[in-house]
Amino acid sequence: MTDLTGLTAVQLLDGYRTGAFSPVEATRAALERAELIQPEVNAFVRITAEQALTQARESAERWRRGEPAGLLDGVPVTVKDILLMRGAPTLKGSRTISEKGSWDEDAPSVARLRAHGAVFLGKTTTPEFGWKGVTDSPLTGVTRHPLDPTRTAGGSSGGAAAAVALGAGPLALGTDGGGSVRIPASFCGIFALKPTYGRVPLYPASAFGTLAHVGPMTRDAADTALMLDVIGAPDSRDWSALGPASGSFVDGISGGVHGLRVAYSPSLGGQVAVRPAVASAVRRAVERLAGLGAYVEETDPDVTEPVDAFHTLWFSGAARVTQHLGPHQRELLDPGLREVCALGARYSALDYLAAVDVRMELGRRMGRFHDSYDLLVTPTLPITAFEAGAEVPKGSGHRRWTGWTPFTYPFNMTQQPAATVPVGTDGDGLPVGLQIVAARHRDDLVLRAAHALMSDGS
Repeated sequence: MTDLTGLTAVQLLDGYRTGAFSPVEATRAALERAELIQPEVNAFVRITAEQALTQARESAERWRRGEPAGLLDGVPVTVKDILLMRGAPTLKGSRTISEKGSWDEDAPSVARLRAHGAVFLGKTTTPEFGWKGVTDSPLTGVTRHPLDPTRTAGGSSGGAAAAVALGAGPLALGTDGGGSVRIPASFCGIFALKPTYGRVPLYPASAFGTLAHVGPMTRDAADTALMLDVIGAPDSRDWSALGPASGSFVDGISGGVHGLRVAYSPSLGGQVAVRPAVASAVRRAVERLAGLGAYVEETDPDVTEPVDAFHTLWFSGAARVTQHLGPHQRELLDPGLREVCALGARYSALDYLAAVDVRMELGRRMGRFHDSYDLLVTPTLPITAFEAGAEVPKGSGHRRWTGWTPFTYPFNMTQQPAATVPVGTDGDGLPVGLQIVAARHRDDLVLRAAHALMSDGS
């Protein structure tokens, strides 16, 4: 019998069509895997087994009649516990949120998945309010790496990444305000896309404003394209959502990279110290892109370190999301989150607008950069997974998580599509990711390049 937990969504759907196996079998296998990994990895806030099996049985009946509900009918999926999912509390990693309530509304992306017949396995872990690049919280504890439980899975969508990597569902919904789908996907060796801002509607609106994106996390680019075709539709609850996509992302994914102009920036012009094993794996992948017909040039975008502006925007958002809490509730917060909230509360409106000015100028420079280059390629991260339970690697000298994520958060500021592709491992067998970035609204190019790279057998 095929190990159904190792199949992609595309492969599961093929099996449902032919009758080789059913959504019930696939869901049972994914649930068993989720229960198996939970004690050591801690990827889930809750596993919704009963509801999932009910959904799977309904899907199986639709497939038996030859009437699937949509593009993902019967495919198991997980939802990061930042996003609303009907029938389950959304606690956002915080002891300050009560489980009481009706919990009767889906976030737009969850509603789209439900309309297309997806099976919801449960809610995955997040740091408190998604505030940092690793996944641990006062509510759920530490989420650990799928290959080495002494190390972090990354964050803030760490539970989602670990679940996909270990076979607890081929699809996951994550969020990304500074790298939060790309960081854990890179650490865990899976694929993830931060779409162009607004491509996937978000409701309720994030306190982190227009830095916050919703993104698919999968094993490959083909599954992400399929998922984006489902979740990338407008929703009236999001005033900043984009209109319908001009075409299917699945239909455009096989176009290859021949003739594309690719800028390869190994260290953002020497600003980033990249671990040698990471740099080597990324360079080999870039050489493969050239071998597939891309015009590759080693060059750097004009991305002068924008961390201070990002901190102003990010810490202000953290202060806003906790503004309503009283003194007793604040004592329940992650200590690191309390620190950044205190900083954020001290920024003035003029400080915030100055950070917006930096952001707009960065966006202008990247827009001009993409007049010359279709794609920008960088390492996703300069390092591989470090010790679990820490915000920064021991001995790194970094104060906050942004110190070791210099390749990811700038593209939240510019709202560009950016994906991470697994391209090898370091000397400890830990995954290395390559980041592919395109101009705003060119998610199709990111997916095409990623698919070509992941499909290349060399």
